[in-house]
Amino acid sequence: MVQFTQEQIDTLNSNIHTTEGALEWVSENLHPKVAKASSFGAEDAVLMDIMLKINPKFRFFTLDTGRLPQETYDIIDIVSKKYNISIEVLFPDTKEVEEMVREKGMNLFYESIENRKLCCDIRKVHPMNKMLKTLDGWITGLRREQTKNRENVTMFQLDHGHGGILKINPIIDWTWDQIQEYIKNNDLPYNSLLDKGYPSIGCEPCTRAIKPGEDIRAGRWWWEQGGNKECGLHIDPE
Repeated sequence: MVQFTQEQIDTLNSNIHTTEGALEWVSENLHPKVAKASSFGAEDAVLMDIMLKINPKFRFFTLDTGRLPQETYDIIDIVSKKYNISIEVLFPDTKEVEEMVREKGMNLFYESIENRKLCCDIRKVHPMNKMLKTLDGWITGLRREQTKNRENVTMFQLDHGHGGILKINPIIDWTWDQIQEYIKNNDLPYNSLLDKGYPSIGCEPCTRAIKPGEDIRAGRWWWEQGGNKECGLHIDPE
């Protein structure tokens, strides 16, 4: 596995300032042991298009939690055919899911934050951890304006939660308006939930449309009051 130092990360962040520049560096230095994690929201549509223009063999993976909305399954098929790519689909451990549901119930996530985080861990974090152990880096669609937790995220960072591999956030500085404009100008296929008021898309039971003026992630785990509304994929222990 390729190991990076914080000094190297600082140099990358000082020298590379564009989405294309970051992805070109990744293609030259990390491919094929790097992949884009995709939940098939708007950011993913943009990144997939830019990435495949740079390297048609870039890898993409997604987490099928077993609770995704039909619209997400639909867009997976649509983009797979459009770009002629094979998206790697990760699944949670069946025994872990069965045990959780037996003990906590089918809709355990509504009962407590602890239960919701357990569900996220089993359905998302555990399969993601297995995948990232095979990579030297992973690419995300994080943007600073999404949440307060992401305001200080840099384009390149060490992912201490996953063995110190490289985490690349090529559109970290993009605004929501820029995302929408890119999709429109390039006539990209996108998740139809975006037209129904879902700027952030997760599992079907845990995502709702937002109301005018609400934060773009207000529809995620909307029943929780305060706290850290993250599923655990982007929590760095350091």
